[in-house]
Amino acid sequence: MGHDPRKGIEPPDLSEKGGMRNGQPQRSDERLFMQLLVYGECRDTGKLTDALASAGIEGAVYADANDPQGIGLLTVTKDPNFFVSTLRPLLAAPPFASLVPKPELTMLGRTYALGYEPDLPEAILHRPRRTVLNRDWPWAVWYPLRRSGRFAQLPPEEQRVILAEHGAIGMSYGAGDYAHDIRLACYGLDKYDNDFVIGLLGKDLFPLSHIVQAMRKTQQTSLYLDRLGPFFVGRALWQSAVTL
Repeated sequence: MGHDPRKGIEPPDLSEKGGMRNGQPQRSDERLFMQLLVYGECRDTGKLTDALASAGIEGAVYADANDPQGIGLLTVTKDPNFFVSTLRPLLAAPPFASLVPKPELTMLGRTYALGYEPDLPEAILHRPRRTVLNRDWPWAVWYPLRRSGRFAQLPPEEQRVILAEHGAIGMSYGAGDYAHDIRLACYGLDKYDNDFVIGLLGKDLFPLSHIVQAMRKTQQTSLYLDRLGPFFVGRALWQSAVTL
């Protein structure tokens, strides 16, 4: 019999990992998937939102600020089968079937843990859901990004310093209720081979633009990004209720 080169190789641990809690490391095999689909030539948003509400879809519908007949549909699920088994048939039927897709603005990503979260379920399941469904934060800017290969080659300590600079700006805007962020990994999920999808949510549009401007000066954005955008800008017409 031939030699099996896989024998003795340990499979990777795919769980999300948080910080220690009650003396035990936190692990979870659950995460949220979010997808943004953008359409043009939408002349009746009421029928769309009624259909989504009737189908029990969790997510939001945005009026596209850059297209007077454009909309963005954000959906949220823990099971990615939802996108093809439930959402796909719904979008293939009226009133969605007559809309014109804008595939260049499609974004798909998953929540992920950094490894030190004090409350792992809150960080990767509950807080992201509350953020996108918060009716006090109707404005949204969504965009993908790709880091350069040079960042991946940096020592972990240097990466942490660079990410901490970026994160401190985000936390300051959140503390002022100016902008709240969603971070999704999209490795292998994005047709343009981006690494992350970012959502910025808030009560007003200006702070969402301002935080992008402020981030331009960080090391991560100025030195270690290969690609940023395209950007989708919208205001929520409909958001489903928050259910945990």
